[in-house]
Amino acid sequence: MSSQKLTLICLFLIFLNACSLLQPYVDRRRNPGVQDINRLYSGPSTPENPVICYNGLWSSEEELQKMADEECVKQGTGTHAEFVKKTHFDGKLLLPNHMHYRCVK
Repeated sequence: MSSQKLTLICLFLIFLNACSLLQPYVDRRRNPGVQDINRLYSGPSTPENPVICYNGLWSSEEELQKMADEECVKQGTGTHAEFVKKTHFDGKLLLPNHMHYRCVK
């Protein structure tokens, strides 16, 4: 197989996989095995303060607001999410931004 074909195949697979890598998600990192609620979460997101990682080129603010509202209801910490702040270039390479919310009733 020529190197040009191999390069094209690799690029195709990367772009195919990138579609799933560009979806926004709630940044809910936890410390495994920790029982103390104050040390349980290692990421910026907590049940009452969801933080969503996203890329502004592919995600709308309405979509992020809906995700945050669903997270508040799912965690039982509020009926909807209230926007707090945005941060830029502090996340992953393809999802570099964070949208911070606070759950309210």
